[in-house]
Amino acid sequence: MLLGAHVSIAGGVETAPERAKKLTCDCMQIFSKNQQQWKAKPITIEQADLFKENCTKYGVAETVIHDSYLINLGSPDKALLKQSREAFLDEMVRAQHLGVRYLAFHPGSHSGSGESEGLKKIAESMNWVRSEFGGGTVQLLLENTAGQGSALGYSFEHLAKIIGMQEDQKNVGVCFDTAHAYAAGYDLKTKQGYAKTMGMFDDIVGLEYLKAGHLNDCKSAFGSRVDRHEQIGKGNLGLEGFRNLMNDKRLARVPLNLETPAGDEKYKQELKLLRSLIKK
Repeated sequence: MLLGAHVSIAGGVETAPERAKKLTCDCMQIFSKNQQQWKAKPITIEQADLFKENCTKYGVAETVIHDSYLINLGSPDKALLKQSREAFLDEMVRAQHLGVRYLAFHPGSHSGSGESEGLKKIAESMNWVRSEFGGGTVQLLLENTAGQGSALGYSFEHLAKIIGMQEDQKNVGVCFDTAHAYAAGYDLKTKQGYAKTMGMFDDIVGLEYLKAGHLNDCKSAFGSRVDRHEQIGKGNLGLEGFRNLMNDKRLARVPLNLETPAGDEKYKQELKLLRSLIKK
């Protein structure tokens, strides 16, 4: 299993691989810039080269970039939609410079326009960004959501619809968040529930589209559609839920990253705990 965590880029994006190594990560997730700001300085050639060198040096097998939380590709507001699309395009450019193939993002919120219109807007935004970006190897990973507020992507059907509207379906996929899935009403806790959930995902979306994952326990109740992460084993999913996932051979080379509340302080312990759940 490729296990890692969301790692800080304080001091420059090139510093993240060493931090990941200290946390015992096989893979990592990063922001390529401050996630609470629209603009950022471009990544220099020197930074990009050093980032790639350090990923090799510190054994980071795969990196996932998470886009800015400000971006809403499903917004009905024309000005915000334009700003979101341009910012997302910049995220793709940054990923390409760094040699990172996976860009994960929350699909977006319909903000009152309705789910059908919101899903259509997200798909159109992705197609626009892909067209503007041109070639390249960056794959866009839709993250399943808890469905809080008007957030879209909380159902496998939502993800399948967006993927189905893509002009380029080879460079799109899903980043599967365990806490979001549980809060949205997908049982991962029991063996039977886990098997049913992954079977549904395969039937509706296709397991070939599952390219990355977020390992988070869930503080909120099953089916509550409330987005609250918890440390591994301390939430409603519990260790049994993660034991199911850790022993799913279909996920053997999928980068799975922690996004739990304690951050670096507990990530090393949580990774050790997750690895202990793998049957020898």
